[in-house]
Amino acid sequence: MTTVATGGQDSRTAAARRIVAHIAGHLQADLSLQLWTGEVLPLGPGARDDIRIVLSDPSAVRRLVLKPGLMTLFELYATGDVRIEGGSPLEAADRWDHGRAVHLPRRVNKGLIARALIPFLLAGRARSVGDAAYDPTGEAGQRQDKSARTDKDFIAFHYDVGNDFYGLFLDPEMVYSSACYADADQSLEDAQTRKLDLICRKLRLKPGQTLLDIGCGWGGLSCWAARHYGVKVHGVTLSEEQLAFANAKIARLGLQDRITLELKDYRDLEMTGRFDAISQVEMFEHVGFANHDRHFLEMHRLLKPGGLYFHQASVRRGGRDIGNITPQTTATRTIGRFIFPGGEMDTIGMTVTNLGRLGFEVLDVENLREHFQATTAEWSRRLMARRDEAIAMVGEERTRLWLIFFAMCAKGFERGSILVYQTVAQKRRAGKSGLPLDRASLYR
Repeated sequence: MTTVATGGQDSRTAAARRIVAHIAGHLQADLSLQLWTGEVLPLGPGARDDIRIVLSDPSAVRRLVLKPGLMTLFELYATGDVRIEGGSPLEAADRWDHGRAVHLPRRVNKGLIARALIPFLLAGRARSVGDAAYDPTGEAGQRQDKSARTDKDFIAFHYDVGNDFYGLFLDPEMVYSSACYADADQSLEDAQTRKLDLICRKLRLKPGQTLLDIGCGWGGLSCWAARHYGVKVHGVTLSEEQLAFANAKIARLGLQDRITLELKDYRDLEMTGRFDAISQVEMFEHVGFANHDRHFLEMHRLLKPGGLYFHQASVRRGGRDIGNITPQTTATRTIGRFIFPGGEMDTIGMTVTNLGRLGFEVLDVENLREHFQATTAEWSRRLMARRDEAIAMVGEERTRLWLIFFAMCAKGFERGSILVYQTVAQKRRAGKSGLPLDRASLYR
């Protein structure tokens, strides 16, 4: 750590005061910044200091100067060179207007800040991130943008961190996707079982039908569909940890005659035209742009004629130029390194277009953006409440990263920069769809 002078004489301390005072006038946040000296500076007029962003060392400022951006911020937060005290990252993020924050670079006096930053260029080096980060230069990382990539190592990095870790913040069904709330007061547990039931109703499941659950996770939907709708389920996952948990649950519930699960890539299934319905719940983000066509073609191959496909996925807003949607953004690259290796998000327009051009008729599209905001906010609250247990399981760096990830997601869904949709499509066939003319039965 770098040693600094006391009494406010250190040039970096004085520079930090100037920068913070200037930014605070534009940001107008209701929280404070604590310097490495212990001095606390408000980030807005009348800002409280109960929640503080702490700069542990001036080297953190140097890192941000030399390599500004979200990736550096995640690295600094993981190592503790930047930390939050008095609340979670989401609670801190709730203390400022994100519209102001997004436009801050255009509003501040760049000359003033550049001159004030000069003393920080000589600060020492910050610590590096350890095993909490996925190595993008490794063998798997080099395959991220290739159509022939292997996904198992990506999935293992994210999900095989341990079932007990996920149990700290998920509901008892271990549903790791957006809940569907009936109202703002509903519990996460009830909202998740409501979502599971809604999926089954959207797929019009009936006793004796067959359901393929792609990315079946910890078996929540598979078990719900088998128990409450009498269907036979085949599920696939690439996570060994999830598979072990789900198989134990199936045995505990006595559902072995209705559910079979296996560790397999769904693209390797040899079950052409076998399933009445297929569910894909927030696995699609792992597929990658280069594999979108094949994904939908596989859904078409595996379904019976007239079979229904349920597709729930987080997407980007998109832009005016529909021909210029890049697979990666600054945010997805950052999340890809620390949380979801290989993740890429399309737009709802791309989803609907691809379904239509690859053999499906889109029947229903529903936005759950605000439901996912509430879900990720609740996950954040629960993980923060059990932070010490999480650190004992996965380490402090990874715990910090998950907390800032949940904060980023919750604010993204709140602002509408990220969305999530449930889309139902039917394997195209001539004539009537065979479905009711209204949606009332979905919300009985």
